[in-house]
Amino acid sequence: MSLSREHAADLSPDTVVVAAGRPERSHDQPVNPPIVLSSTYFGTGALSDGDRGYGRYANPTWNPFEEALAQLEGAELPGLLYASGLAAVSSALSLVPAGGVLVMPTHSYAGSLVMATELAAKGILELRTVDIADTDAVKAQLAPAEGKPANMLWIESPTNPMLGIADVRALTTAAREAGAIVVTDNTFSTPLVQQPLSLGSDVVLHSVTKYLAGHSDVVLGALVTSNPELRAELLHHRIIHGGIAGPFEAWLALRGLRTLALRIERSQASAATLAERLSTHPRVESVRFPGLPNDPGHERAKSQMKGFGSILCIQLAGDGTRSGAEAADQLVRALQLWIPATSLGGVESLIERRRRHTAEPLSVPDNLVRMSVGIENVEDLWADLEQALKSLDR
Repeated sequence: MSLSREHAADLSPDTVVVAAGRPERSHDQPVNPPIVLSSTYFGTGALSDGDRGYGRYANPTWNPFEEALAQLEGAELPGLLYASGLAAVSSALSLVPAGGVLVMPTHSYAGSLVMATELAAKGILELRTVDIADTDAVKAQLAPAEGKPANMLWIESPTNPMLGIADVRALTTAAREAGAIVVTDNTFSTPLVQQPLSLGSDVVLHSVTKYLAGHSDVVLGALVTSNPELRAELLHHRIIHGGIAGPFEAWLALRGLRTLALRIERSQASAATLAERLSTHPRVESVRFPGLPNDPGHERAKSQMKGFGSILCIQLAGDGTRSGAEAADQLVRALQLWIPATSLGGVESLIERRRRHTAEPLSVPDNLVRMSVGIENVEDLWADLEQALKSLDR
C-alpha cells in the first residue's frame, strides 16, 4: 500500500482514514483499489505462506481495508476481515482453550453473550459474567481465590447497551497478571475515539457493519492484533471455518471508511447536544451518555477516549396510564425522522427499545431506549424527539 505504517504514525487519524489502503502510485493506475472477483489464482508447486491460492485464503480486495484498519488501530500487522461481526466474535472466542475460562461483561452485545453462553452450555468453556465497570469485581473473576484463573477477558467499553465504561488499562494489566489474553470490542468507539491496543489489549474486534462501513449496506466484521501467534491462529480459524468477506462488501466498507472522521465528528457533537437536552426533559427518567459530567463513566471515559461516542440511552418515565416500557414503545412509534431499527453507526439516526429482543439480558431495564445518532441536522433530530415526547401527554 502507498501509505506506510511509519508515515501513518506521523499523521492525524483523520488523514489516515482517507489515505490508508491506497494502491501503489504509478502512472495511469487507479487511485482506489479495484474489486477482484475470483475464487482461485494462478499458481504452480506447493503453496507457501503469503500465496493466495484460493479465494477462502485471501482476496486482494480485503487487503486495503485490513491495512487501513491496522494503521488506525496502531497495529503492527494487517487486520483480518470477516463475513460478519459475529464471525469475528466466533474467531476471537476460538482463542479460549477447551475447558478454559472466559470473563465477559454482563452487558455486552447480545450476539456475543449468546454465543459464549451456548459454548458454556456445551462444556467448551466456562463463562463468568461481570459488571465490566467494576474493576475490583473483574479482577476477582480473573483470578478468584478458588477456581481456575481466566484464559480470556472480553471487554466492551462503552458497553452495549448500558454504556458502562471499563478501566481498560487497569483491566488489561490485571488480565496479563492472571495469564489471560484480552479481546476488546471497539465497535461503539471506533479507532478514532479509542485505541485498545495502546491500552494493553491483545485483540481488537469491530462489527464493520456499524461505524466503519457507516452506511447500513454491508455486514462485515474484523479483528486486529499486533501478536503474530494470535493472528496466525485467527487467520487459520477464518480459513477453516470459512467466515470470509465478499469482495464487493470489502470494497464498500473501505469506501465507507473514508468519511469516518467526518461522520464521527458530526454524530458525536449531535449526541452530546441531545443528551444534554434530554437530561432535563420531564418525560425522561434518566440518560446514559459518557459525555455528561454526571454520568458514572464520565471521568474514566475522559482519561482513555478522544470523545464520548454517538450512542446514548434514555429511560422513559411511566405515568398513570402506561408503564415506562409502554411509553418507550409509544415514543418510538411517534418518531418521523428517527428510524426504528436494531443496528447503529450509520449515517441515519436509529432508535429502539432494547428489551424487545428476547436475547437481551433481563438486567437491561425494559423502558430503556438506545439511540444511535447519525449525521442529520441536530435541530431536526431534536424537533422530532420533542414532538414524539409531547405525544406521551395525549
